[in-house]
Amino acid sequence: MKPLLRWVLDSLLPPSCLACETPVEKDGQFCLNCFKAANFVTAPMCRVCGVPMPYDMADLCVHCAANPPAFTEARAALRYDETARKLILPLKYADHTEAVSGLATLMRRPGEAMLQAANLLVPVPLHPARLRQRRFNQAALLAIALGRLTGRPLSVDALQRTRPTQQLEGLGAAQRREEVAGAFAVRAGAGLAGKRVVLIDDVMTSGATADACARALLDAGAKQVDVLTAARVADQRLDEAGLA
Repeated sequence: MKPLLRWVLDSLLPPSCLACETPVEKDGQFCLNCFKAANFVTAPMCRVCGVPMPYDMADLCVHCAANPPAFTEARAALRYDETARKLILPLKYADHTEAVSGLATLMRRPGEAMLQAANLLVPVPLHPARLRQRRFNQAALLAIALGRLTGRPLSVDALQRTRPTQQLEGLGAAQRREEVAGAFAVRAGAGLAGKRVVLIDDVMTSGATADACARALLDAGAKQVDVLTAARVADQRLDEAGLA
């Protein structure tokens, strides 16, 4: 019955490209033009935070070398550029939740090793006031989709945002760290002791939010925290130098 239902749905609503309206063979695919335009995050990258780096640099970015984050490593599917924004912004702000399945499929490839080793998937939480306004947490939807793809256990409420934080866009790295410091706590009885956790989010910029979440998870007994996102913002200084 499921194949038949899928055939009927595809006949009525043919699958379209993740980033545009071009018809594709099945859900979760790019059309040829969007696939060519997509910038997948591949080596060379910082071995900890996953930011793209030029070939002639060390395996650690300057930020991770100077201030090692609490998480062990972070990986992302796409570089956060025009193509990635076409996928993520409609999901985040326009209720286009149909993109979740395709994004989760893209995230699985760079995150395969950490996902297989994980005991628990945990999304970055929204503050309750923001959740009421937006009606859903896109990070939680991605975590649910990844749980279905991989069979990994999931807890959508293990981590909670204890206070509202301002938008981090436009803030420097130090300001971002200050803004989110202490903004997350683990729910009582979450049962994290000794577990390897994969933290799920849509976009990673400076890593301040991921670091704050990882510290809360580790303080609650998690053995290790890795981070997996749909997209990663590149270091602007490397962009301006034409290196990343």
